Amino acid sequence: AGGLMVKYLVVVPARGGSKGIPGKNIYPLCGKPLLCYTLEALSQCKTPLTIAVSTDSARIRDVASMFPNVEIIDRPAELSGDTASTEAALLHALDYMEGQGVHFDRAITAQPTSPFRTDRTVDAFIQAFEAHSDRYDAQLTLSENRCDFWVKLPNGEFRRLYPDAPRRRQEREPLYAEDSCIYITKADILRKTHSVLGSRCAGFLIDSLEAIDINTPEDLLYAEAIFENKKNKKIV
Repeated sequence: AGGLMVKYLVVVPARGGSKGIPGKNIYPLCGKPLLCYTLEALSQCKTPLTIAVSTDSARIRDVASMFPNVEIIDRPAELSGDTASTEAALLHALDYMEGQGVHFDRAITAQPTSPFRTDRTVDAFIQAFEAHSDRYDAQLTLSENRCDFWVKLPNGEFRRLYPDAPRRRQEREPLYAEDSCIYITKADILRKTHSVLGSRCAGFLIDSLEAIDINTPEDLLYAEAIFENKKNKKIV
């Protein structure tokens, strides 16, 4: 199936608890709650999407309710702790929406911590998946990384992960990092595997800016500096 026949549920998993940055999901980034950047981008997509915020927090619910097109799903406490998986929130959201009489073919995960994700990227990501959905049942965003990684051995020593890799960065084969920006999973496969990666997962490359994921106070400072520079046209 392709085009308008496919029904997409985008779940933004936004629980209230956060260790690194208290209240992270609605922390004011350049004066705007972090969650709003994701909801704005999703709301501008050309692909018809049903957008749902899954949360256990009244404050997050208040922010999400500023968007009239966004469904708010109350996430039960047992799916909201530090160890709760994203998949559990997705399956709960799918069940909740089916209880409202709506069936979805695809579950899309859009973390609220990727403020540079654009509507164009979301649309392109979905199109790319549908173009090869006969071969894959899931897809994730990846970003290129040319770091020279080292690993720590049991004896405490360090060694290069790829000892034969060239020393010059430009000559190294890139590795690709999972950046948590967007995932798409066929709904039936998600139910079967309980994994956003399904059983056969495709990759979709995004640039390092869109891949920025806010986890630490330093990430917030970095993101604010980028937004300021974008505003002043120092970077595009």
